[in-house]
Amino acid sequence: MTALLAVAACGNGWKPVEGRIMTRWADEVDPQNTLGEYPRPSMVRDGQWTSLNGLWDYAIVPAESPQPAQWDGRILVPFAPESALSGVGRTVGEENALWYKTSFKAATGGRQLLHFDAVDWQAEVWVNGIKAGEHSGGYTRFTLDVTPCLKGSGKQELVVRVLDGTDNGKQPRGKQVREPEGIWYTAVTGIWQSVWTETVPESYIVRYEAVADVPGSTFTVLPVVEGAQEGDRVEVEADGQVVVTDPDRAAVIKVQDPKLWTPDDPWLYDIQIRLVRDGKTVDAVKGYSALRSISAVGEGRKRMALNGEPLFEFGPLDQGWWPDGLYTAPTDEALVYDIRKTKELGYNMIRKHIKVEPERWYWWCDKLGMLVWQDMPSMDDNSETRWDAYGYNGVDWAVTDEAKATYFKEWGEIIAQLKNHPSIVVWVPFNEAWAQFETEKAVAFTREQDPTRLINQSSGGNFVKGCGDILDVHHYPNAEMPLWEEGMVNVLGEYGGIGYPVEGHLWQPDRNWGYIEHHSGEQVLAQYREYAEQLKELIRQGCAAAVYTQTTDVEIEVNGLMTYDRALVKMDEKQLADINRDVIATLQ
Repeated sequence: MTALLAVAACGNGWKPVEGRIMTRWADEVDPQNTLGEYPRPSMVRDGQWTSLNGLWDYAIVPAESPQPAQWDGRILVPFAPESALSGVGRTVGEENALWYKTSFKAATGGRQLLHFDAVDWQAEVWVNGIKAGEHSGGYTRFTLDVTPCLKGSGKQELVVRVLDGTDNGKQPRGKQVREPEGIWYTAVTGIWQSVWTETVPESYIVRYEAVADVPGSTFTVLPVVEGAQEGDRVEVEADGQVVVTDPDRAAVIKVQDPKLWTPDDPWLYDIQIRLVRDGKTVDAVKGYSALRSISAVGEGRKRMALNGEPLFEFGPLDQGWWPDGLYTAPTDEALVYDIRKTKELGYNMIRKHIKVEPERWYWWCDKLGMLVWQDMPSMDDNSETRWDAYGYNGVDWAVTDEAKATYFKEWGEIIAQLKNHPSIVVWVPFNEAWAQFETEKAVAFTREQDPTRLINQSSGGNFVKGCGDILDVHHYPNAEMPLWEEGMVNVLGEYGGIGYPVEGHLWQPDRNWGYIEHHSGEQVLAQYREYAEQLKELIRQGCAAAVYTQTTDVEIEVNGLMTYDRALVKMDEKQLADINRDVIATLQ
């Protein structure tokens, strides 16, 4: 059993906030090596990089105040100040600014890049008192070339200012609210993913895009180069073959003996990209891709097909919250645990619910063979108006032009950041009509960013005929499809929510709820089995995929397969896995 935390202060003055349940990985959090794994495994450069995660100075002051002269204390980055593992446990709020200060040592030679993998929501960055840049958006990384700001090769001062409106309706925020209750959770402000520096040459590879063509057994790889010079060439190597192209131009590689990526055999092809000048390698990165396709097949009620073969996709609603780190998993082992456990329990898919994870999460899904539906984090809820019974003629949410522009900016950045990951097979622009607007425009925008995946226009929300690929309905608690649409993929995007509050593993001792409540694992399993039988009948009628709510308890929601602290799986694991595999096999 995971007890309430009571940790002695470390020699550096840091300790987690007491009085909250914690995962077992909380004991492994080390301020001297916090989430120290390489943060960008899809593009690895064998050069100099340094994690800046660790203890920084912080202060929370009125929003319009200048940089504070005195600091409130120390915060463990990248854990948000509202979290226990930050060592702070304070709410920031829209009326305040969160300031950070630390230092880093500059490397010699080349360009010094400063990477922030996620800061919620609006960040301004200064290096040695010089403004290096700014960024808005809580779910995507941004990179600043801070070379002009450096003073020699010694210690450099880094200061960050963050503003976060959370649930003011102007920004994507998922399930964060200033006053948590029910299905709405604690706000997350500021840095919540890794911060790191990297030294690159004057001319370097910024990123690449890799698109697989399964019928043609090819990869099309587009490298993007900064500072290319006349005569520079790019060598792209995969499957033992090398194709030479110009910077910023695509290379096509034909695979000789193709191996397809599937959940049962997640085969990944290594890709190496080299920038070459006068016969010498100037810069090189290592990445990967996979031969994998996703499509809708059949007539009438269509099926989802992986690599041309119909497959029932079945998995949990995964919100990615942690009692100790909130948005941030305490360790990389914790981050991958939920994926491994989901696979062990017989599922083949995860719906990543209105949150974007660190890239290592998607890398683990790629490696382990887990299909992913990726939601766009919602800007608002539906507490004032309801959609039309999961059906037609729903009313658009009242979204300002400024908020619409913010939505498209951030959704475009999310897709661009994630679309190299073969595990992702579905994009979900909206959830349950929460701030849903101009659906056809949002779907067209999504398709323009990435035409290779299926689009679920709104999971459980307003449905526009002929828009996107999927009709998605939600029904709690049992498995029902109140609406069908011919010519579309029909899915049950949420159901279940069987509640079971396990004493000793609760965020709060009372006020816990699920869509239906039981008081033993045996009761939960019996109810789950009953719903699975209903789901199998829906599959025979044309249901192509289903999402069970949910992976873990989250705050006062107790309808998880696991407790919030990941200490217990609430049902017998073998029986649960057998049920799930039987559900998936119903389509075969």
